[in-house]
Amino acid sequence: MRLNRRTALGLGTVATAGTVLGAAAPASAAGDTEASPTTPARAARRVAAVFSRHSTGAGGNWQAYVSVADPTGTPVVAVQADPDRRIEAYSVNKIAVATAVLDKVDRGLLTLDQQVEVSAAIVVPGGDGIFSLDGAYPSLVTIGHVLANLLTVSDDTAVRLCGLVAPAAEINSILVAKGFPNTQVEPVANPNRFFLGTSTPRETHDLLRALVAGTLLSPASTTYLLGILRSPVAFTDGIRRTMSSDDRARIATKAGWYADARHEAGVIFDRSGAAVLTYALFADGQANPDDFGATHPAVQARAAMGPKFLTAVDRIAGVGRTFRITARRPSNGG
Repeated sequence: MRLNRRTALGLGTVATAGTVLGAAAPASAAGDTEASPTTPARAARRVAAVFSRHSTGAGGNWQAYVSVADPTGTPVVAVQADPDRRIEAYSVNKIAVATAVLDKVDRGLLTLDQQVEVSAAIVVPGGDGIFSLDGAYPSLVTIGHVLANLLTVSDDTAVRLCGLVAPAAEINSILVAKGFPNTQVEPVANPNRFFLGTSTPRETHDLLRALVAGTLLSPASTTYLLGILRSPVAFTDGIRRTMSSDDRARIATKAGWYADARHEAGVIFDRSGAAVLTYALFADGQANPDDFGATHPAVQARAAMGPKFLTAVDRIAGVGRTFRITARRPSNGG
């Protein structure tokens, strides 16, 4: 993990920094051992200690930015590990792509029930998701169907389908206008295709905070996007892996994986549905780079962090608008 004393001091408290750098942290550091803290500052210290322990155990490089909501003012920063490093965000940037598409929906340029064609030529062979499993082309799907697959099973063909309605240059322009100049897709020769591009931990964190604050998209698009990211089929190998279905529903999350990188970013909500913790966790350089499953060291680290993050903020009130989620229960058909 790329850590120096300045970075370590960003992990919530000086006491936590001492733990990261090998010095003994004072046992009396409030919040470091408190299972369920009662103030945002103590919760942030707890989150920092959890991040430090599990990211160090996983090894490799970590860039991260995590904050805890403070109902009285500015969020309390719990973790800032190299937060402004511009790095390949991989599928975490699918949130940004969806934001650009939904911005066009908000402006009346697109509709969720508008159809796009899935041709054999546009399907990513062997890519993640379900379009490559279909085997029956051409077909027509709605933009809503594309976004649902983009953000839940992280479908790679869905990226190309988004490019049909929001070219790379337009996506980047929309994101710059919204205040995210480092969160950009990478154009290629075909203007309707792109690589998922870059972001920074801070910008990804800030984009998510703008989303839950209602300043990124319209209320309808905000609810729609968060509903997908909080759904039971949304990413479950990382932060949400060892949680109950009710606890998973309190988390909106998106992961990104490619080469040796394993990233995840999202929001934890309090029991009323208000945002209480926002995280952007970028990791690379760990062992087993060919393991894209739940046993990768960085994924295991995030799975250990998740329940502890949730416990750390369980007695902290979120801020802003509340987002209730409709309970989704299994069906037996019929």
